[in-house]
Formats: sequence, structure tokens, C-alpha cells
Amino acid sequence: MKKKEDMIEEIKNEKNAQNEHSVMEGKQQFLPILPLKNLVALPKSIVPVIVGREFSIKAIDFAMDSNKQVFVTAQKSTDIENPKEDDFYHYGTRAVVLQVARMSNGTLKILIEGTVRAKIDEVVEGEGFMGAMVNDLIPEPIEDEADQKALWRNLYSLFKEFVDLNEKVSGDVLKLFKGPEDLDYLIDTIAVQMHLDFQVRQEVLELIDIRKRAMKVLKLLRSEVEILKAEKNIRKRVQSQVEKHQRDYYLTEQMRAIQRELGREDYQQEIAELRKKAKKCKLPKEAMEKVESELKRLEQMQPTSPESSVSRNYVDWIISLPWHKQTTDKVSIAQAEKILNASHASMKKPKERIIEFLAARKFAGDALKRSPIICLAGPPGVGKTSLAKSVADALGRKLVRISLGGMRDEAEVRGHRRTYIGAMPGKLIQAMKKAQVTNPVVVLDEIDKISADFRGDPASALLEALDPEQNYEFSDYFLEVGYDLSKVMFITTANVVDHIPYPLLDRMEVIHLSGYTDDEKLEIAKQFLLPKQRKEHGLKEDQVVIKDDLLKKVIEEYTKEAGVRQLEQLVAKLMRKSIQKLLKDKKLKKIEITQRLIDSWLKAAPFKRPDTSKKKKDIAGLATGLAWTEVGGDVLEIEVTVLNGKGGLTLTGQLGEVMQESAQAAMSYTRSRALDLGLKEDFYSDVDIHVHIPEGAIPKDGPSAGITMTTALVSALTKNPVRSDVAMTGEVTLRGRVLGVGGLKEKLLAATRFGKTTVIVPKENEKDIKEFQKELDDNLEIIYADNVDDVMRKALVKEPFKKKAAKKPVKKKAKKKAVKKK
Repeated sequence: MKKKEDMIEEIKNEKNAQNEHSVMEGKQQFLPILPLKNLVALPKSIVPVIVGREFSIKAIDFAMDSNKQVFVTAQKSTDIENPKEDDFYHYGTRAVVLQVARMSNGTLKILIEGTVRAKIDEVVEGEGFMGAMVNDLIPEPIEDEADQKALWRNLYSLFKEFVDLNEKVSGDVLKLFKGPEDLDYLIDTIAVQMHLDFQVRQEVLELIDIRKRAMKVLKLLRSEVEILKAEKNIRKRVQSQVEKHQRDYYLTEQMRAIQRELGREDYQQEIAELRKKAKKCKLPKEAMEKVESELKRLEQMQPTSPESSVSRNYVDWIISLPWHKQTTDKVSIAQAEKILNASHASMKKPKERIIEFLAARKFAGDALKRSPIICLAGPPGVGKTSLAKSVADALGRKLVRISLGGMRDEAEVRGHRRTYIGAMPGKLIQAMKKAQVTNPVVVLDEIDKISADFRGDPASALLEALDPEQNYEFSDYFLEVGYDLSKVMFITTANVVDHIPYPLLDRMEVIHLSGYTDDEKLEIAKQFLLPKQRKEHGLKEDQVVIKDDLLKKVIEEYTKEAGVRQLEQLVAKLMRKSIQKLLKDKKLKKIEITQRLIDSWLKAAPFKRPDTSKKKKDIAGLATGLAWTEVGGDVLEIEVTVLNGKGGLTLTGQLGEVMQESAQAAMSYTRSRALDLGLKEDFYSDVDIHVHIPEGAIPKDGPSAGITMTTALVSALTKNPVRSDVAMTGEVTLRGRVLGVGGLKEKLLAATRFGKTTVIVPKENEKDIKEFQKELDDNLEIIYADNVDDVMRKALVKEPFKKKAAKKPVKKKAKKKAVKKK
């Protein structure tokens, strides 16, 4: 039986015999040997190598000190650390060391480029490394030119097909070869690009004859191309899902077997638990089909895959939503009234509407399927949001609040599509999950503060949710199934309803909350604010005391608002100052807040009321109007000055377009009544009129200053003073009609606050004022006018209209009449 070494030697001898006639040996030279494990370096290839063995490092050092050339060969066994002459192949590659980098652990990272095949003639020991006398093996060219071209064409075309099929090989490699003269280069390049086994690569290296090497590489390349084609066909079949059911069954069974082997049965148990929960939720048919589809996908996925977490998140959301559970309205009507009255003073209309719904709900039962969609509109601080919370308490329902202020992305309402990373449902679906019932009270706070940009319009997305005809199947992009919002009681809050898009406003029942009177603020402070702040600051009821008259003075002189937010801040400040005083003086057990303490703690009053005991001087060209703002009512002084000029009309005070048009209408009306007012018909031709409204930094707009502008204009032109105790509001037309305006309650409260005793308002608003007339000051005289003539008679000190002078008949007209008689 032959030994392994003898067999190897025989093979070498045979190869040597085969190559003798086709090899031209080069000049013999001494080179250091670099034996590599599991790696065969071919000519024309650049290979990175990590050199760690001591003798290999010394071989590289020797090469770098001489001509940078080494003899690269492969070890026969990877287990040998110190190879001898018989442990590596004598056929190898003469290579050039391109780069050397020394690592921190002492190893070398080198880059070598194979130059030419070479063979060891004699192994020579170097200084700490192995060297050898090496001969280059230069193959003889193929003499038959036709044979060379045939081999070239076959190899090149097959290699091109290989490159097209293999995505890892760049197409630029084909540009390296110019023609049949590069056949040797082409063969070695193909061998480098193919994933050949270690032994096969060594065989290719040892084949020196170009024809034989070309035939072997051609055979290997054809086999590789067939494999790549088969892989491509398999991919196509997978993508087109041929025989899907059989493949799915096979893969599922394979997955289960693998999971059992890997101990991943817990993942399957989780999916089973999810399926069980979904059935327990009694999901609608469409939702159940979606969940089942996702669970089937989960069974086929790896637990760590990104798609698995997306599907799992979707199923969790579907299961966590309430689909049938709801609370029962058990609170009685009397108890609901008690809860609303205990939490909020006044607010008669909203309280009536809530009680109406509760009564209808109790009477109709489940037959009343629609819930009201209410919009509480009013100035800041009047208690819109807190009233919505009280409504939930009165109905015995859960409350969820959604802040819409500054929202500008439609996805905030409708959610994101599941294809996006981090996708989740919109705010409404999130609110339903938080409530865990299908009939909560959802407060959409600050609905007038919604904006829109390139990402969509949230107000348009709310149209479906706030429409009783559509919200029984609300569509969220994330859920992809309809969700019933018809049982939800939506309460929206807004400061200015004009900022709400009309289609959205049309779907809501608007209840206006007016500002509080001073008496109402006093009651709120006594019943709610003082007890609340005492409790928050840990004070007892008798530790800090303030009399009603002083509290009212704080309301009148330190706050200027429709609500009570500023007042609550001031009360909190009084509590803090009182605690500070109690801590400084340990003997004090009780503090009674006096006027001196208020002046010391709150400093000077910013809104000191005018002294109504002293009558102001009546001035021509100065009229007082009433305005509505987001924080309540206010007064608006309008000044008019007549100057010499050429008929110009100047408007200042940062007036809006509507207010400018009101000034022009007032001017036109005055010109039309010039003779009646004792003015020349062309009075405007030689004068300039300047209309100014103080506080020019604040924008002003609206038609309600029309009659005030007309009164001030007539007063300035006729030098007839305007009564200083009169304030007015109303829109004016070219014919002198006075049209109705809004915000009357706030305006009339402002008139009282600024010491006006008479207010002129449009006749059209008489029915509106009667609803809250009891809340107004008894000393306030209200005059209803439907014509500007009535306004000026009440507002101006002197009678504005003069008696008309009789006109003389024109002779021309008389002649025409005579002609007609003839």
C-alpha cells in the first residue's frame, strides 16, 4: 500500500511530464516562502493576507528589504503551524507585496499581487524563515491561431453570461480584455472570480499549459453558469408564487420543526394567545379577517424580523380597542343638575342642553343612538374645558381630552399608514384605547387653533368624525377597518368660531359662553377660587380671610378679562403672600387681607375704574364705540378732525378693510344728508378729514363701529359735541340704516365697566339683549335705534338736523311744462 507522500510525488511527476513540453522556465532566483492556509493565490489576483506566524513575518521583512517579492504557496493541511518542505505545494505564485501594515498585536496586514506561476527547485533555509530557489513557469502560446480564437470566444462569451447572472461581479471586469492575446490573463481572471474549492483552485494553478487550463476553466465556468441560471429560475418561481399552497404548507412544517429544535415554541404560544384574545373581543367580521391574516403572516415570520414587529403592533392595537364595552348613564337628572351647578356658576344654556340630552337618553334608551356634537365657544378663562369635564361627571362617563391647538398634520387625526416606520393610529383612535369604552366624552380642545400645510388639513379629516351620518364607520389609515364613533359624545371648545371652517362648524351645535359680570366673578371667587387655592396651599378656611368689597375691588381694578384666569392667579398670589407673612411672624394665626396689604402685595392697580362721579367734558369729533375682543368687551374711542384741504379722507389706527369701508359708508351718508345737517352740499371739496382710532399698535376690524364713526364725523363737521356718557355699537348703511351686530353682552358689560350710563344699540338686537338683561347694571340705559338719525339725536348735545329751506322753481322746467300743455 503506497503512502500518501508517495502518491503526491507520483501526481507531481505526472504533471511535470505534462507541462514539460508547454513550459518555458525563467531565470532561477531566491525568494522567501509565504505558506498560506486555505488560500491559493493565482496570477493577476490581488489578495489581502493577515500574517501572524513568526517565520512568515520574517519572510515579509526580508522581502521588503530586498525586491518586495515572495513565493506564495498553499499549505496542504491547516493544522500545521510550522510547515516543512513536504507540508506545502511546490507549485505556487511569485507575488509582489504591495502594502504592509503592522497591527497592534504584532501581526501584519499585507496586500499581495500574483505575478506569475512559479515552482520551487530547492528549499533553502533563511534567517528565521524558509526560502527557495524558484523558477517562473511561463506557458508557451498556442500555435494554432484558430484554436486560440475559438477558446477565447467561448471563454469570453461564457464569462460575460456569468457576469450578467452574478450580481457580485462588476461588469467593468470585461473591459480588461482586448482580444485572444489576453487568453492567459482571461483564464486566470475567471478562476479568481469563481468560487472554486481549495483543491480545484490548486489544480488550476498547477496547470501550466494554456489549452488544458482553458478547457478545465471552461468546464468549471459552464457548470457555474448553469447553477446561477438554476438559482435565477428558483427565484422567479418563488416570486411568482407557483404552487403557493404546497410551498406554504412545506415551509410552515419546516418552520415548526426548526422552532421545536431551537426551543421557540413560546413564539407560537404568543400567537395562539393573540388569536384567543381576538376571538374573546368579538371583533367585527372585517376586523377579525384582518387580524387572522396578520396572525398567519406572523406564524411564517422570524420573531426578530422588522415585519414581525409591525404585524404584532397592528394586532395589539386592534385587540386593545373597545368594540362593544360601554358605560351606562346612571346619573339622575336632579343629580346631574346638582353636579353642574356645584362646579360652574351661571352658564345657563350649556347646562340646559346637557340636561336635555340626559332626559332624552333616559326616555328613549338605546333607541337614541346619536350623541350630540357640541361646540362651546367663548373667551379664554370662562370655563369651557372644565365644563366639559363636569359634563362627563354629570353623565357618569369617562372623559378623554385631545388638544388640537397647533395641529397641522392630517395624520394626527387619521393616523399613519402601516408601511411607515413607527406608524400608529390617529388621536381619536388613541383616545378610544385610553377610554376603553365606546361611549366616552371626548373633548376636542381649541378646535379653532387648527392650521393646515403641505401635510394635509386636520380640519377636513375631522369632518368624518364629527358627522353623525358618517362616524359610525370612521376610517383610520392605520387600522384599515371602520371604527364606530357614533356613541361618542364630542365636545369641542373654541375662542372664535369664525376661525373654524364652515363645513366643520355646520356639523356642531354651537353654544356661546359669554364673559362673566363682576358680580358673577365675585361669586365664582367666593365659591370656587378661594376654597381651591386654600386647599392647594394647605391653608385652613379661617387662616386667610378677605372681605367681599375688597375682593370685588381686586376684580374691577386688577383684572380685565372675560373669564377668571387672571383672577385665579391673583388669588393664588394673595395666598402665597399670606403664607410668607405667617411664616415670618409665628405669633400670627390668622390673616385678614386689607386694602393696605392689597396695595403692597399687588402694587398699583393697572385697570383703575374711571371716576363716574365727575362728568367728562363733551367734545366735538370724539365718540365712544363698543368692541368685542377674544378676552371680552372693550371701549373704542373714535376721533375725527377736519382740516383745510382738497377733499381727502385719511384713516389711521391700523384699521382692517371692513372698518375702512365703514368709514367710507359714514362719509357717503354724511354727504347725502349735508343740507339736512346744515352743511354745504360741496363741504368736502375744501377740507381734509382725518379719522383716527387710538392704540394704533392693535389691529382693529369689523362693521360694528359704523354708527360711532358717523356720529363722530357729523359732530366734527357741525361742531356739535358728543355726549361723553354715551357709548354705541352698530353697523351703518349708505341709507342710514342701523344693522345688528354680535357680542352684545360683552360690549354692554364693558360700557358699565368704563362708566357709561347710556348705550345705543341696533333695534335688531333687542331680542338678544332681553336674554341677559337681568345680568346688566340697573342704571344702564339702553336705547334701540334702527336709523342713524335716531342715533345722532341721542348722542349729540344739540339737535343735529336743521329745517329745510324751500327751493325756488326753475324757469326751464316751467317752459317744458308749457310745451307739454301745448
